[in-house]
Amino acid sequence: MTVFAQPAVARSIAFLLGLTTMGFAQASEEAVKKGMESFIGAPAVESVAETPYGGLYEVVLKNGQLVYTDAKAEFVIDGSIIDMKTRRDVTQARLNELSAIDFASLPLERAVKQVKGKGTRVIATFEDPNCGYCKRLAKDLAGMDDITIYTFLYPILSEDSANKSNNIWCAKDRAQAWTGWVLDGKEPAAADCDVTAVAQNVQLGQQLRISGTPTIFLADGTRIGGYMPAAELEKALAEVKPKTASKSK
Repeated sequence: MTVFAQPAVARSIAFLLGLTTMGFAQASEEAVKKGMESFIGAPAVESVAETPYGGLYEVVLKNGQLVYTDAKAEFVIDGSIIDMKTRRDVTQARLNELSAIDFASLPLERAVKQVKGKGTRVIATFEDPNCGYCKRLAKDLAGMDDITIYTFLYPILSEDSANKSNNIWCAKDRAQAWTGWVLDGKEPAAADCDVTAVAQNVQLGQQLRISGTPTIFLADGTRIGGYMPAAELEKALAEVKPKTASKSK
């Protein structure tokens, strides 16, 4: 004779099974974390999560690096995982998620602001005045329309970078001083003012794990690490949802 569980009993069993599965998952993730940190020799793991593919575990390190391992943490995979059906780089997609920010939280008052045309499209950049690719980006941005650019001065290359950043920040017209330098090579005039904002930008960049310039953030929080040609940047901007972008000041 077949015996059917009552609905309430069935729900209880399902709930308990769910808790048991969750407990195993948490235990496995903790074991993976311990195994990885033992291998590395330092408490370097930020998070561990089981993936839906290949029985692998995603391991995010505190330096932002993403690697994979098995349930026993016996092997480490350092590289991209490609979904062969969709040809999607799932590793890069995950890295994009992990590196995204809350754009609305950026202290835009500490950035050099430029508005071109209506300025409805918004980006923020972290740039060093002595960065060659930043100058290349500036030339591309000069040819773009309908965009607001917030440039956070981020002097990380040299002492001269700090001097130039401070002089640009203290200029009467910051946007003119910035573009004059990156576009035309016009040395920013010596100036004196409170440059706390520049120092705070460096601290912010470190918190955001910005190790190179330029680093670009779109209004939806997407991070673009490094120089991106104008055509590709235009395409990326076109994919930003208008509602998200409109929240930017």
